[in-house]
Amino acid sequence: MPKVPAEAKTKTGDAHKRVSSGIPGLDKLIGGGFLENDIYLVTGGTGTGKTLFCCQFLWDGLQKGETCIYFSLEELPEDIIHDAEVFGWDFQKYIDKKKFIIEYADPFEMADLSSQVREKIKQTGATRVVVDSTSIFGMVFEKESDLRKALYNLIKALKSTGTVVLMTSEILEDSKALSRFGVEEFVVDGVIVLSYLGVGEVSSRSLMVRKMRRTDHGTDSYMLGITKDGLSVKKEKGL
Repeated sequence: MPKVPAEAKTKTGDAHKRVSSGIPGLDKLIGGGFLENDIYLVTGGTGTGKTLFCCQFLWDGLQKGETCIYFSLEELPEDIIHDAEVFGWDFQKYIDKKKFIIEYADPFEMADLSSQVREKIKQTGATRVVVDSTSIFGMVFEKESDLRKALYNLIKALKSTGTVVLMTSEILEDSKALSRFGVEEFVVDGVIVLSYLGVGEVSSRSLMVRKMRRTDHGTDSYMLGITKDGLSVKKEKGL
């Protein structure tokens, strides 16, 4: 049975401020939460809970009085709002208060996405940001070199904002890669992998922290449950 650390700790003591993930059971695996000013990749196959993970992270910030931004490159704002309502998260209320912004960027009109993202964060003073999903870049850039450059520039721009950022990337089933294009995982500060296993009528989800700079984090695969309240990390899962 894998051993779960009682509480993962930052490698440099308590000098770095932590931001709660909003996912019950996760913070104790990552030193108390995400580090301020860092970028994290939430990756996995279809249906593993990446968007839900990000929405729960933003909802947690809204409950703490923070300003949050969701940059969507795929789903329309109304779809994100409706999906969140299933878990009792009233995003519209915070949109009306100008505490929450859902910014939809048409993938075929995002030539200067990096500047757009940086400027919006500066204007609003947002402290939590989600970019969902970098996989869409493959529809826009024909040359791999252009695609990689655009991804690198986006991540570099986000790093300069001083916010906590979650980026999502969808990976193909049975792929051993951590992102669709093999760029994000090397540039971001942390990588969380979500997995889904369905056999007949039985299905299960799991979470693994593959990378977390400046943090002694849990390294096993942990059960990830979904209830009416959202995601939660359960007891360890032996593999």
